[in-house]
Order: sequence, then structure tokens, then C-alpha cells
Amino acid sequence: MILQGKKILIMGIRNKWSIAWGVAQAVTKQGGEVIFTHHPMENMEKLHTLISEISGAKTYACDAESDESIKEALIQVKKNHGSIDGILHCIAHANTQDLRDDFIKTSREGFSHASDVSAYSLVATSRIAKEEDILNENASIVALTYFGSEKVMEGYNVMGVAKAALEASIRYLAKDLGKYNIRINAISAGPIKTLSAKGIKDFGSILDIVEQRAPLKRNVTQIEVGNVATFLFSQLSSCVTGEVIHADNGFSITGA
Repeated sequence: MILQGKKILIMGIRNKWSIAWGVAQAVTKQGGEVIFTHHPMENMEKLHTLISEISGAKTYACDAESDESIKEALIQVKKNHGSIDGILHCIAHANTQDLRDDFIKTSREGFSHASDVSAYSLVATSRIAKEEDILNENASIVALTYFGSEKVMEGYNVMGVAKAALEASIRYLAKDLGKYNIRINAISAGPIKTLSAKGIKDFGSILDIVEQRAPLKRNVTQIEVGNVATFLFSQLSSCVTGEVIHADNGFSITGA
């Protein structure tokens, strides 16, 4: 098992349909211990029921829009679990109206909100984790992104711009963190029917198009993305940093 004895913090757990949950399952299968953070407004009864499926798993409140909240969550994680070996950044949000209207109608507040939650929170988390000495040597940070950062995807709008900022941030963070032997990468997952995806107009048609055009003629699953994340958390990827790895059954290489 390639993550035996490793502790991975998964930030942004919501429900069993989320990519975060798929990564948690994959990490656990490879011998890793998972710790979670959740938004303070999540339904705690449902969340505790979910994470109880993983023996000993705990979750901590964390508001990604607040450096103080991120710091408090990371300090609690270190206090209760010690230093960790990896962080999964699975945090993103945009106002529903900004996803459903034309991009040109995006408000200043909506643009700022999407960029702050979806991109800057990774910068803040990386900085605070380093300052609080929560990461072990050879630690790995992984973020989630999507093809809408590279090409125009109907209904993705301001989130595509925020994910583009996330990917650029990863390259600069890789430079800064590399001197401490800490790696950071992103997974550009194919579309998955998550709760967040319901906010994207005509999401079902996106799934159909990927199934038709991807070289492997199918959509990706949570567990498949989780397996890629597990690889990035492990020493099998010790020379990989600053990269965006597509886990989309090849859809991103196709033309029309």
C-alpha cells in the first residue's frame, strides 16, 4: 500500500457524491489516514454519518474565506493528529447567478468571491500550513480543477476564470514550496455528477458529450480521480510538481 502510515488532510468534504469522498476512499484503501475539514454551515449530522464509514476519521470546521479560520483548523489538526503528509484542496464556490448568466454579466463581487474561495484559499492554506509547520518533509498538496479553465465550457463562466487562477497559482507555489521539498499539483478531473455540478446549466449534456468524444468513451468516476490523487500523494510521484494532470479519459486532447 503506497500510503501506509501517511496522514492526508482533505479540505472541503460535503457528501458521498463529492470528489473529496472518492479521494478519501482511495487514500484509505492505500493505507493512508484521512482527516477532513468542512464548511461551518454544513449539516453536521449528515457529515458525521458519512465520515463514520472511515474508522477514526474526524472533521474540523474551516471557512476558506477566512485566514483565521484556516489557521485555526490547521492548528487543531496538528494538535490532534500531528504533522501531516498531504493536503487535498477540494474547495470552490461561485454565485449561482454568475454561473447561469452570460460571463459578461459577472458582477465585481461575484468575480471576487469565486476567485477568493476557489483560488486564493489554496494560496492561504499553503502559506499557513508552511508557517505552522504542519507539513512533513516530502509532503504533497493536491488541488482540483477542471477543463473549463482552459477552454470555454457552457455554464462554467466565472468558475473557469477562478480555476485558471488556481492553476497559475500552483505553478508559482511549486517554485516557492520546492525549496522545502514540498510538492503541489492539480488534477483536472472530467465532469462528475456532484452536488456542485448541479449549479451548471445543462450539466447532463456535458456528460453525454464527454462519453461520446473522449478516447476511452466513458466518464470518469470519483474513485478514478481518487486513485490519481493517491499517486500524487505518494512517493511514486516524487519528481512531479507544478503540474495539472488531466483525469478525463482523454477528453482534453480531442478537437471538435
